[in-house]
Amino acid sequence: MSVGVWVTGADVGDQLVGAFQNPALLLGIPLALAGAVFMSFGAQYQHRGVEKVEKLSGADGATGLTGEQLRRLLTRPSWILGTIMLGLAILCQLAALSIAPLIVVQPLGAIALVITTLLNARITGHSPTRQSLISISACVGGIFIFVFFAAIFATEQRISDRQLFVILAILLVVIILLGACWLVLRRRMRALFYVVGAGVLYGFVATLAKAVIERVKTGQFDWITVVCVIALISAAAVGAYFVQTAYSSGPPDLVIAGLTVVDPLIAVLIGMVVLGEAAAAPPWVFACFGVAGAIAVWGVVGLARFHPQVLSESQELGIRRGSDGAETPDQ
Repeated sequence: MSVGVWVTGADVGDQLVGAFQNPALLLGIPLALAGAVFMSFGAQYQHRGVEKVEKLSGADGATGLTGEQLRRLLTRPSWILGTIMLGLAILCQLAALSIAPLIVVQPLGAIALVITTLLNARITGHSPTRQSLISISACVGGIFIFVFFAAIFATEQRISDRQLFVILAILLVVIILLGACWLVLRRRMRALFYVVGAGVLYGFVATLAKAVIERVKTGQFDWITVVCVIALISAAAVGAYFVQTAYSSGPPDLVIAGLTVVDPLIAVLIGMVVLGEAAAAPPWVFACFGVAGAIAVWGVVGLARFHPQVLSESQELGIRRGSDGAETPDQ
């Protein structure tokens, strides 16, 4: 584990100047933004494909897509196009990760939430309500505040084999817990569970991708790097399944909201707790992390409750959703 040293205000200022003068960092920003755009359109097209497959199969996939539904997705042009766009988003993100710090690249995906919200409103006719706009602002604002402080006080360090073992062990526990919840409680799970689960897994995927890229760049393609690649692919596959299931039980901008909030939060938390990248941060910064993270998560929960499409579908089902969060059938 790395041991941090106290950083003075002058030192922090010097680090900020040096970071923004780095051409690689400046190139990583537009790559990450391009990835956010591809993610937005990809999410919309994949959501359309999942909805079409549900209608054709006559089965609701909210509790988990069946093997037959997954097979049918492979024949839907809209889903295939969305997958290609998400593939381009991943390529842009990997390219950005290879030349810029993780804490700079990951949070820029929050731009996808704004784009997806506008796209979904135009396609479905469900104009964003005041409450949903507040939730979206909380998502984007909370994550940017979180990463603003992380970018100031965090320092990138070489990832040791021991730290990789810790990350892999935590990921294994997370997959087991999510799998157990899915098997036991999937009949009661809705979009929020799948969104949060995918966001957690993608946070590990981003961290492992960064580690693999750095080890390959330094010629360290050893057995532990291969294990990281296998774990990365496994987590990405489970996360992708969760995302597709979330599309069947919630609007695409809710899915993107969860991913663009939970994903970077997990990645930055791993950097702080496991990699010791926040060892130089004073105590008040950790309080800021907690507040900013809570705001972002509150925004995701609020969007799940007050999204106009969710409210509209609830009314069609005879469910009333009030500001107090109660859901009761209309008499």
